[in-house]
Amino acid sequence: MFSGIVAAIGRITLVTPREVGCRLTVDAGALPLADVALGDSIAHNGVCLTVVAKEGNSFMVDVSPETLSCTVGLDAPGPVNLEKALRLNDVIGGHLVSGHVDGIGEVLRFDPVGDNRLLEIRAPEEIARYIARKGSIVVDGTSLTTNTVDGRNFTINLIPHTLEHTTLGRLQPGSKVNLEVDLIARYCERLLTHVNAA
Repeated sequence: MFSGIVAAIGRITLVTPREVGCRLTVDAGALPLADVALGDSIAHNGVCLTVVAKEGNSFMVDVSPETLSCTVGLDAPGPVNLEKALRLNDVIGGHLVSGHVDGIGEVLRFDPVGDNRLLEIRAPEEIARYIARKGSIVVDGTSLTTNTVDGRNFTINLIPHTLEHTTLGRLQPGSKVNLEVDLIARYCERLLTHVNAA
C-alpha cells in the first residue's frame, strides 16, 4: 500500500527488453535507498513494482507485458514519481493507494491560475463512475482531490508545491496519465451490488 505522496522524482535511465516485458533501470534521485531491500515495492507513476536489483543510487524493476499494456510512462527513459511502500507506523498524508492502475486518462486542459494550474482530465468510461466531486484520485502516483466532475471529465487544482515536487508540472493537453480511483468507492460498489443481488 501507498499514500500517493510522492517522495522523489526519479528517472528511468534504461529500458531493457526481456523475453516477456522489460527491465527498468531507475535513478532514484533524492529517494534514499539504504533501507530498500530486494523484493520491496516502489510505486512508479502510481504503478507498484518490485525491486529486483540495486546498484549505487539506482535500482532495477521488471515490468510485465500486462502492466505495460494498461499503464503509461514505463516503456521509455524519462522522469517518474517514486514512493516507497507504507510501513504500519507511517503517516498517511494522502489516501490509501494500492499501486494498481485502473485506467489511462487524457489531459484536456492544463491552464495557469495564478501560480497554480487547473488540470482537467478525461477518464475512461469504465472508471468514471468512481470519481466524485471533492473525492480522492491518484494521477501518476500523486494523491489529489477533485474539484469538479462532469461525466467522464474532472478537474483538479495543482498547487506550486505539487508542480515542483512531482512530474505533473510537465503535463500538457494530450498527455496520458495513470489513474487509480479511491478504493473505498470500489468496495462500496461491490457491497451494494452484493446486497442488491442477494
